[in-house]
Amino acid sequence: MFYKCLAVVLRFIFKVFFKAEVIGVENVPKEGAVILAANHISNFDPPFLGSFSPRPVHYMAKIELFQNKIFAKIISALYAFPVKRGTADKGAIKTATNILKNNEVLGIFPEGTRSKTGEVGKGEVGVALLASLANAAVVPVALRGTNEMFSENKTFPKLTLVFGEPIKFEGNRKDREELSAFSDKIIDEIKKLLDNN
Repeated sequence: MFYKCLAVVLRFIFKVFFKAEVIGVENVPKEGAVILAANHISNFDPPFLGSFSPRPVHYMAKIELFQNKIFAKIISALYAFPVKRGTADKGAIKTATNILKNNEVLGIFPEGTRSKTGEVGKGEVGVALLASLANAAVVPVALRGTNEMFSENKTFPKLTLVFGEPIKFEGNRKDREELSAFSDKIIDEIKKLLDNN
């Protein structure tokens, strides 16, 4: 209930103050395991993407955010779960895999970190691995404008969110080269969405 109520409030704010344009929402499968793989340019990306997704989105969030008990309860209610950055956090990977095996939606930023330049960087193999483990559809997502929110130049920039067509990993999950190639494909699809919208 809290998630749904907050999503309604955020959608109103994004539409009214930031003239948010959302394209391709019909590309998000209505059922089954789905990974929303987006470029990452701002801390506002998760709430922007999550509020316009037609299905609730689970996110990995750095474990430091869970140190404050009150804030931890809030973000947990918003389907966030902790991950230790800079390591292969097996607990977070297991949680993410279980979410997908329960036919839910996982939001991931394939680059692994925010882009300081706004350019899309190289993707990590983690997204491909999760997609292969859970046979999940991967929906490439392009975000534009969130890095300019409340900046010196543009307090209320126009925001754009584009959902691409879903793709699936069809290779051997034990082959790192195939996983890497699929990660590259996801990044390429995100770039195409940014270039064409």
